[in-house]
Amino acid sequence: MKKVKSVKKTATSKVTPKVTPKATPKKASIKKSRLSVETENILPIIKKWLYSQKEIFLRELVSNAFDAIIKLKKTALIEDVRDSDDSDYAIDIRIERSTNQLIIEDNGIGMDSKEIEKYIANIAFSGAKDFMKQYEQSEGSRKDGIIGHFGLGFYSSFMVADKVCVDSLSWQKTAKPTQWESDGGVEYEISSGKRKKRGTTITLTLNEENREFLDKARINDLVRQFLDFLPMPIRVDGAEVNRQNALWTQAPSSLKKKDYEEFYKYLYPYQGEPLFYVHLNVDYPFPLQGILFFPRLGHEMDLNRSNVKIYCKQVFVSDEAQDLIPKYLTVLQGVIDMPDLPLNVSRSYLQNEPQVRKIATHVVKKVADRLNEEFQKNPKDYERIWQDIAPFVKYAMMNDEQFYEKASSSLIFRMADTSEQAEASFTTLDDYEIKHKGKIEKKVYYANDLKSQSGQIEMLKKQGIDTLILDAVIDSHFAQFLEMKREGTTFVRVDSEISDHILDKKANLSLAGADGKDAEQNLKELFQKSIPNDKITYRVESLLDETIPAMVLLPEQMRRLQEMSLLNKGATAFEFPIEHTLVINSKNPLIQSLAKPGISLENGKSDKRIIAAVQIYYLARIAQGGAQRSDIEALLQSSFRVLGYLF
Repeated sequence: MKKVKSVKKTATSKVTPKVTPKATPKKASIKKSRLSVETENILPIIKKWLYSQKEIFLRELVSNAFDAIIKLKKTALIEDVRDSDDSDYAIDIRIERSTNQLIIEDNGIGMDSKEIEKYIANIAFSGAKDFMKQYEQSEGSRKDGIIGHFGLGFYSSFMVADKVCVDSLSWQKTAKPTQWESDGGVEYEISSGKRKKRGTTITLTLNEENREFLDKARINDLVRQFLDFLPMPIRVDGAEVNRQNALWTQAPSSLKKKDYEEFYKYLYPYQGEPLFYVHLNVDYPFPLQGILFFPRLGHEMDLNRSNVKIYCKQVFVSDEAQDLIPKYLTVLQGVIDMPDLPLNVSRSYLQNEPQVRKIATHVVKKVADRLNEEFQKNPKDYERIWQDIAPFVKYAMMNDEQFYEKASSSLIFRMADTSEQAEASFTTLDDYEIKHKGKIEKKVYYANDLKSQSGQIEMLKKQGIDTLILDAVIDSHFAQFLEMKREGTTFVRVDSEISDHILDKKANLSLAGADGKDAEQNLKELFQKSIPNDKITYRVESLLDETIPAMVLLPEQMRRLQEMSLLNKGATAFEFPIEHTLVINSKNPLIQSLAKPGISLENGKSDKRIIAAVQIYYLARIAQGGAQRSDIEALLQSSFRVLGYLF
């Protein structure tokens, strides 16, 4: 630090600068002073703990430069400003490797010596707040134009610099350029500056540990990370770097679907196209803007990681939006801009700020509204993306009563169609119940495997009964949730019971054997002897579809409890319940052959009918979707015996 003997140190930062005579002295006048006692212990905190990332300094200094330009624009509306012809507003960042200096320069409002002491030396004052108080009544002024202020944000520069120099020339035509210089201690110097035109130049002499910020690519990356959407050109060594166009600040009515898709690709370049979007634009009860996108979900949803970026007046603040976005909505991507949010926002601030909770509630409402809007206006497009967003919508409904109430009208289900037609058809639960009124009152049939349950689906279809597809991992929970929400409604998987609608009540199997036993009794005994398991219940029924020899039934509630238990434990393998029912289809030709009278069962395991019964049983288990390793082994052994009878 340059020392000047003729200047006496003072003990306070509130020093009134001497009025400089019109005649410029040969040697620049320098005033040395100290920061106030209150701030002496703050600087180490700023340098080490105020910000979790040291690169934040660039965001703070450029934000201040932007504020200075906004102030100048507003002042020029009512005052005659210096260099009024200089309207090519921009923020310039220059790298001087030879001197290890990083320079940030603007052509904004500038400062005189008093303002420098007030806004820099005395960090208790806020330049932006004072400015808004002075000009908020002026014509054309707006309260939302100031990001930060010369204060704590400015002092973040000492995280990376050994020395900071501010050279500024005020907008007032009678003002003189003033320079402020400090090495990060409590002392500073104020002297005549070198600027010839209105604005401010901040020169950082970087310390040895932070010479990385002399790399142009590094600075370019930081500008794009923090300041990409700031509505002001930011040039690094003369080349414009930032995008500037913040799509979320524009009126939704002025934008097209293509605009949103291009913006999404810019934010997330490797994730394809979004499913659709929600544009937030709120003035009351709190200012809020943003765009949230529904991405194409992968196989795994990380509900602990937010994908939404938080901005303050187009300046990036944080990507820790977990408290702004409810956990069940963290699959969303995009931007939320809150102009009242401080730049040095912390997680604790987000967790404890009442307005943040209100914003979260509003975001939930807007997402629900957008779902309803898309469903009503573009039903075919909505149906095409439903499979991708369904798990997210269901999870959100189960976690938020209000979300369910607001979005339930856009909850749809795909209907099962074994014909594999090109386009799937969908229905709401209300429409499903109206269609089937009088047939299956308040009962909803569903399938989770179109192939293995196709027989049951087709039999119901022939009776005019539709089957819904619920094949997501979450659906066991969701079906139970809907049963609680819709009083009287029950969800029944097609393989959990035999509906009267799939029975052929006219069919008759009344064959009697030599021992007097009828065909039904004969069949039950055959399967009981073939499969030694007293936990199996055997039923003989005549199904409408004669191609199915037998089917396994698993009670709905028992199977659901097992599925939910496995899901909660993180298990994936389905354990086939010991207790279940085997329905033997008496209309099937093979079963009818097995039921013929006069055939003894005394030949044991070598009896062909026993081999056939074992084969039928395990094929039914596999068709039900619950095949385990032991089932496959049993089926293989049975198949080998069948092959043996061919030769």
